Amino acid sequence: MTSDEAVSGLQRVILNERSRLLRFLVARGAGDEAEDVLQDLWQRVAAAPSEPIADSISYLFRAAENLMRDRRRSTVSRARRQQEWHEVSVPETEAPKGERALIAREQLRRVETALAELGPRTDHVFRRYRLDGVGQAVIARELGISLSSVEKDLQKAYRALAQLKAAFDAD
Repeated sequence: MTSDEAVSGLQRVILNERSRLLRFLVARGAGDEAEDVLQDLWQRVAAAPSEPIADSISYLFRAAENLMRDRRRSTVSRARRQQEWHEVSVPETEAPKGERALIAREQLRRVETALAELGPRTDHVFRRYRLDGVGQAVIARELGISLSSVEKDLQKAYRALAQLKAAFDAD
């Protein structure tokens, strides 16, 4: 199979319409993420079963816009979760001092230990996603693993942290 045969019909349309798709995404607010959205579109098209599509160009533009919307929702949702976590974990009126600072350092140590015990990949995936703000698809590409594996690693980390939080609340 030549590399030309490995490219599906829709992927060929993406290659032909790449500059238009990028301009379209930038005009709709994707900014610097336009290339990433286009890469996500490429991967989705590659993974999708090949079925005939009447107007492939319209289909791709609509799919690109939907991907961009999904990314925007994800970013807003992540920011909301982080804000809510911050509001719940550190009341504005109380700055950590003395005993509270000591407890906070101990809890942080326990969190880092719990993440390390999950294995280096799960720890890395969690930190890249939650602390660095890198998208799951990007992490999967960086590590050469499937998106499903990234999601499973994140679920493992979230379960471990939820158990740890329950233990902190019980103390």
